[in-house]
Amino acid sequence: MTTVTNASKGTILIIDDEKVILDLTSIVLSNRGYTVYTAPDAMVGLEELEEHHPSLVLLDYMMPVMDGFTALKQIRQRFPDTYVIMFTGKGNEEIAVELMKAGASDYILKPFNNQDLVERIESVLRIRAVELRNRELMAERDKLLAEIAEWNRELEERVREKTEALQKAQAEIVQSEKLASLGYLSAGMAHEIRNPLNSINLFAQLLKSGCEEPEKLDYIDKILKEVDRIDDIMRKLLDASKRPRFQLSEVRLDRVIDATLEVFRPQTTLYGIEVVRAFRRVPPPFQADPSEIEQIFTNLFLNAIHEMQEGGTLAVLLDHDDREVIIRISDTGRGMPPDNVKKIFDPFFTTKTSGSGLGLAVVLRIVKTYQGKITVEKSDETGTTFAIRLPLLPS
Repeated sequence: MTTVTNASKGTILIIDDEKVILDLTSIVLSNRGYTVYTAPDAMVGLEELEEHHPSLVLLDYMMPVMDGFTALKQIRQRFPDTYVIMFTGKGNEEIAVELMKAGASDYILKPFNNQDLVERIESVLRIRAVELRNRELMAERDKLLAEIAEWNRELEERVREKTEALQKAQAEIVQSEKLASLGYLSAGMAHEIRNPLNSINLFAQLLKSGCEEPEKLDYIDKILKEVDRIDDIMRKLLDASKRPRFQLSEVRLDRVIDATLEVFRPQTTLYGIEVVRAFRRVPPPFQADPSEIEQIFTNLFLNAIHEMQEGGTLAVLLDHDDREVIIRISDTGRGMPPDNVKKIFDPFFTTKTSGSGLGLAVVLRIVKTYQGKITVEKSDETGTTFAIRLPLLPS
């Protein structure tokens, strides 16, 4: 094995079992500025290829140990960037076609002319340079296309996120406008309805005091009951639209939740509902009206229990970070259709056979009073989860 090194125009490996061919070709090519390695057979040649990765191999067709055709297929498979010119003493077209199909870039008949050899080598190396450059450009193009595709995905994701944020903001604006409109409406209605309602209540009381007939007394009691029901609806309507009188004091959320759950213990026991408390980090006390905070949990627990009258799990998670308090209330009920989820906080919207549809509107108003947010995080056949986020005010 001989190595000849000059100021290199490229690296060429000559594999031939004829020492005369190796020596002569090495001298010719090294004088033309190539770095030349030689190997007396294909097995040694493959080792040289592994070590030096030449640009071009001059490979003899007829050799002992491993013939040139077998070596050609291995070189093209293992070293695709190395091009091969075959030396052959047989000049029929069938061999030429077979070699070109196997991956040879050219073939030269022995004996060869030195000038023709150099020209053929230069031609193959020019083609190799162009093809490798094209391959690099294709790889670069594929990389750029992949980057563009990734940019498009990122852009689409950002557009989706911004669109969702905008839709949420618009939904919050619509909710605020509904509550404001409800406030104007309920204030006027309360005045106009309660005056005649008080008169009805007063006259009914007068009729009751002077009546001794059981049937008529029953009718009067029903009138008074309906008056109370209308008054209760008006009160809920006012609560949903504007803040009633309130009194701030120090409130601990964990204690309010526990106290409200205790109130509902007879119902949860009756329906076989398991109550799971997950108080991960209890937030510090904050200033609020205790009855307002209790109303939040009362309404949400009522809804959850209504959905699980055949048993289930009511889970309450309480946590906080440096910025906000997080409360999640989950049930394992039937869930709600997507269209209902969109309308769940609208005043008077209800899927129950009885009820005013104002409970969640009241919850929304109270949560907003404390600069918080309430959302339906999940509602499907496995149940519903409400999430409340309240800002954690510095102590």
